Amino acid sequence: MVIFSVYVVNKAGGLIYQYDNYVPRAEAEKTFSYPLDLVLKHHDEKVVVSFGQRDGIRVGHAVLSINGVDVIGKNTADGKDILEYLKDASNYPVSIRFGRARLSSNEKLMLASMFHSCELFDQNLKSALEVAEKAGNFGAGS
Repeated sequence: MVIFSVYVVNKAGGLIYQYDNYVPRAEAEKTFSYPLDLVLKHHDEKVVVSFGQRDGIRVGHAVLSINGVDVIGKNTADGKDILEYLKDASNYPVSIRFGRARLSSNEKLMLASMFHSCELFDQNLKSALEVAEKAGNFGAGS
């Protein structure tokens, strides 16, 4: 069994500690000619594939690098917007590497908050079931 992440959340729902055992799994690099046959869009400070799957590139994969240079969020290494860069025919042929992007700090906090909410729901459900068991059976046969 593999542990991918560890989240430690306090009783108030705050994230105390988080560890990612991040190993990039499926990354695909492909050289494209103009026009690009994938539909890309901005999503959560990343550029992701929103339509078109081929050669190991899947919907939801993020742009990780262009021409061997890592991208920074929605921008190329020299500060240009990735979508604007890819609209310019003079930049082709272009080699783009796609894969699953790492979770941002905000996404990690939202995930920890979700774990906390699930735990609270579980505790409330357990106490409600205990009360129902003490009260006796309910139904047609009572």
